[in-house]
Amino acid sequence: MEMTAQEHENRKGQSYKLLLWFAMISMVMMFAGLTSAYIVSTSRKDWLADFVLPQAFIISTIIIIISSLTFHLALTTIRKNDRNKTTLWLLVTLVLGILFVVFQFLGFGQVIEMGYFFTGSESTVNTSFLYIIAILHMAHLFGGLLALLIIIYNHFKQKYNSTQTLGIELGAIFWHFLDILWILLFLFFYFY
Repeated sequence: MEMTAQEHENRKGQSYKLLLWFAMISMVMMFAGLTSAYIVSTSRKDWLADFVLPQAFIISTIIIIISSLTFHLALTTIRKNDRNKTTLWLLVTLVLGILFVVFQFLGFGQVIEMGYFFTGSESTVNTSFLYIIAILHMAHLFGGLLALLIIIYNHFKQKYNSTQTLGIELGAIFWHFLDILWILLFLFFYFY
């Protein structure tokens, strides 16, 4: 029995989504291990009980939430074949993703201004974990930004339309995942 072109595209899309889900589950496992180690480390003598996350991390969290909304709007508008609005929302998402990274680094600077360091003899367990987890999240976000650049490039090459949205769908799934992951990490650091 021979498959139609549409059936082949559907199967390909399902395969890509499944691979993406496996990758995201492995990332969750990695961050679960790191947050578990963080919890275990709270019993150490050198643990800072009064450490407060800097304001820049709160702002970066708001930025990534908004970027998730703009990515969703890009997917919604391409499904309506509105190329101009899709371009706008993809570019806004890119700018917001870059702003998220900028505010993460501003947050690291604020931690240092508070007198806490991430490495060396003046570092603390709290700040070292914060640094490692935030940097790992940003490494994944760089992957998301790279995927977003490829999506934008393909969009300008007119590879997406109301019937062909797989690339934008995959990008949006990963971007929403990064958003939710950061929100959970932020809440973990904020309340724990």
